Amino acid sequence: MRPASTREFDSFAAFYPFYLNEHRNRTCRRLHFAGSTVALLCLAALVASGNAWWLAGAVVSGYAFAWVGHFAFEKNRPATFRHPLYSLMGDWVMYADILRGRLPF
Repeated sequence: MRPASTREFDSFAAFYPFYLNEHRNRTCRRLHFAGSTVALLCLAALVASGNAWWLAGAVVSGYAFAWVGHFAFEKNRPATFRHPLYSLMGDWVMYADILRGRLPF
């Protein structure tokens, strides 16, 4: 398993190419996309029901799918361990890039 870089980044723009490099495996990207979609559905359920447990479901589903992708398919350590905020931002930018057809799905 490749370790996540310990390198620091001055901006998200500098981080995102590193983030994409850590998501070269198509199955890993698909799992990220699935987890993010489930997280969005959980957030919609939170708004519709007012039940705060849906927030926990959003967090767990998002990370669970992503971490399976990294450990089982990408064979690397998730960037969220070293760069949590940039990694979360990267998840949503990658999600949007997949929706727009900028990244292969």
